[in-house]
Amino acid sequence: MKKIIVFLTLSFFIYANSFADRQEERFSKFNKWLVQNEFKDYYKLGFAEPTGKCKDLEKFSNLWYYNKCDKQKKIIPNYNVNTYNGNSEIPELINNKVVKPNHETLLYYFWSYVHADDRNWASAPRHSDIQPSDNPYQFEFNLREDKYIKKQMQKTALLSYMLYEDGKIVIDEMSPKDKFGKVFTNETQFHSQSVGKSLASYILGHAICKGYVESIDSKINDWPIIKNSIYHDQKIIDIINMAAGDQAYFSKDNPSNRYKTGRSVSNTTPKKAMENEFKELKPSKKKYAYNNFLPHLILNYVIFKIGEEKYQELIDEIFRKKIGIEHGMFFVEPETSEPGDRSTTSTLLATRYDYLRMSKAMLDDWQNDTCEGKYLKSLFERKIKKNEQWENNKDAFGLTKYYAGFFHTGLKGMKNRPIFIMDGYGGQIFTIDFERGRIVATIAIHRDFNWKKMGYSVIKKGK
Repeated sequence: MKKIIVFLTLSFFIYANSFADRQEERFSKFNKWLVQNEFKDYYKLGFAEPTGKCKDLEKFSNLWYYNKCDKQKKIIPNYNVNTYNGNSEIPELINNKVVKPNHETLLYYFWSYVHADDRNWASAPRHSDIQPSDNPYQFEFNLREDKYIKKQMQKTALLSYMLYEDGKIVIDEMSPKDKFGKVFTNETQFHSQSVGKSLASYILGHAICKGYVESIDSKINDWPIIKNSIYHDQKIIDIINMAAGDQAYFSKDNPSNRYKTGRSVSNTTPKKAMENEFKELKPSKKKYAYNNFLPHLILNYVIFKIGEEKYQELIDEIFRKKIGIEHGMFFVEPETSEPGDRSTTSTLLATRYDYLRMSKAMLDDWQNDTCEGKYLKSLFERKIKKNEQWENNKDAFGLTKYYAGFFHTGLKGMKNRPIFIMDGYGGQIFTIDFERGRIVATIAIHRDFNWKKMGYSVIKKGK
């Protein structure tokens, strides 16, 4: 036992030092990016005058870093970045209070999401790399100005806001050039966060319509890795409704993203999770219990059912041919994935218009009553009530009372209207009003904007 404790303590010490080294390296790269990309705004950003030999090396990036000018303490004295004790994402709440990061912190995290090479995003291992469509869908526009939205783009961490109605984009705003628009463009691939859960469900719907998976009432018992695990003998509908009775085996402090063992959900393959976290366990009471593992489980079950090659063909057919994405996109592979145990997560990276294209495809399926549309309707019919602990009166996650196959639904005051919400951490929110043909789409670095006014009210009142 003592040996185990010593090993764990040593492992934690090594991890902590490694993490600190990565953090320092990330800051160094961030400084380099600032110098190379924001140099003309040097003083606007609050930089101090470089001192000593560094003053003569400003325009020579190689010499600048060789002489460790990026380490110079006075280089960014007013550039106050809060890393929240090394958190990989900006927390939405700390001690139940809404976090309000400054511009510098938002820019740092945004840069990290898009550029850093030690994170699980842009440079992460790719699974299911999907090339641009040969015939991308082209939106029609009938734009109108919305002064409130424009003001929100100036004041908040919003990167993009779009309103689609009557078959056209009618509001289309991006962060201005003097804020985040220098980095965020129509070609920027931005992480999906939990929007990817809903897309995992949409892929499952296509697999069912193609006959690869029988139905949402099928069990996944034919998958050898789940034998003798908590998910043996479970129906797909319970898994995609986050009601698999697995809530006791996730961390109380971070139930969506950490197992009770402390390991990361996103960086663990389903096979390893079955062997280490869920072996020989029985489900507890089946109720809504949100976590990041179940969409990974479902996507990899679909891959098991049809094989890697046919799975690639399936998602190419969905995203390239049917949806008609304009830019490439890919799903992220967990760090523990390996040739003998390869898997995918539900996290993907795509551009803002391509996210809207995906939302529109779901709207079209519903309204045209296609097989996939019938699948979405079946999810709405089989929705389950969320737990009250998730409720609030301000954002999409908390304003919905029901969960339907990896979609949030049942908006307060509109619970009987078929409205699906794909909601991701930090403000990736795509709200689809199936009956009224309206989509509200936001992408953000941090959820500091008034979604209730910009999303909820637009869906409820049509304004």
